[in-house]
Amino acid sequence: MSIVETDFETQEYKINLGPQHPSTHGVFRAVLTLNGEQIIKCENHIGYLHRGIEKLAEGKTYSQFAALTPRLDYLAGALNNWGYVYTVEKLMGIEVPKRAEYLRVIIGELQRIASHLVMLSSTSIDLNAVTAWMYGFTAREGILDLIEMVTGSRMTPNYFTIGGVMDDLPYGFDAAVKKAIAELNDRLADIENMVLGNEIFQGRTKNVGVITKDMAMEYGITGPNIRTAGIAHDLRKIAPYSVYDKFDFEVPVLENGDSFDRYHIRILEIRESVKIIEQALDMLPQGDISSKVPRIIKPSPGEVYGQIESAKGILGYYIVSDGSDKPYRLHIHSPSFVNIGIFPKLAAGQSMQNFIATLASFDICLGEIDR
Repeated sequence: MSIVETDFETQEYKINLGPQHPSTHGVFRAVLTLNGEQIIKCENHIGYLHRGIEKLAEGKTYSQFAALTPRLDYLAGALNNWGYVYTVEKLMGIEVPKRAEYLRVIIGELQRIASHLVMLSSTSIDLNAVTAWMYGFTAREGILDLIEMVTGSRMTPNYFTIGGVMDDLPYGFDAAVKKAIAELNDRLADIENMVLGNEIFQGRTKNVGVITKDMAMEYGITGPNIRTAGIAHDLRKIAPYSVYDKFDFEVPVLENGDSFDRYHIRILEIRESVKIIEQALDMLPQGDISSKVPRIIKPSPGEVYGQIESAKGILGYYIVSDGSDKPYRLHIHSPSFVNIGIFPKLAAGQSMQNFIATLASFDICLGEIDR
């Protein structure tokens, strides 16, 4: 008689993953229905960080609200700042000086690198690759040093102003960039060798949380996540804004749409951002860093939608003006809010450990989900 019981029944049960769980990367709560370790159903619960920032905009002048925008995605604050001023400029028909546009690209791409490094680091430690986590954050410190040199802030730079930028590059910036990029390249090579070639990491991420082209389109996913599903959609290429049409760079595209590719593509995109920064510094024109705009900004009545390619996907602002010095309505299309919608579909049938890998690889930020 065997002592191993092979014929038994299990009962479904529910657990809360989050909102205070380190692998949810913020106050995200997933209510998971499990049978053993297999997920039967996933329900997204968001709203724990809600700050009413879109409503706050209605009580601030156009210039005052710019200071709040970096707090949306605090890992890519400068890009959120850029998207907002770009939309106001579009509403008012303001032309930004060429030098300011190049400076915007430099800071924007540095911020993209800093954001991607957080994704590489946090995904690594979620899958127990502690050394890669330290390498990623070490490289990120060098990038944040550069952002601080120009903007005076490391986390929430309020550098982009309506009509230009706050300040010019400081003395010694070029040399500091070369030093930081050299260290960044070393750390990326370390991460590639240590993580991408690791059998355990591959086993935890390959064919895990796969999104197909059709799924990506159905759920409106954007950014690096959609580009791992074979769709070369990047606003910097297909609808260039600022001076992105002046630079020679590629849009990395991968085909498998799994957690491994979502990790890998961030490394490839960082290298392309480095190319853009180096070209922007070489081509930086002389001239003003801001156009002349009224002290009190009052756009004519109307509405406008502006969008940029943020680190996590398409970031858009929709503004309605009633002719006063404050937005009548303001709505933010944030990539993390859209991308998180696919989790219930991806989670069904996965094991718990694969769900953690999938969640990490999507690189969500609750700051821009709970607006």
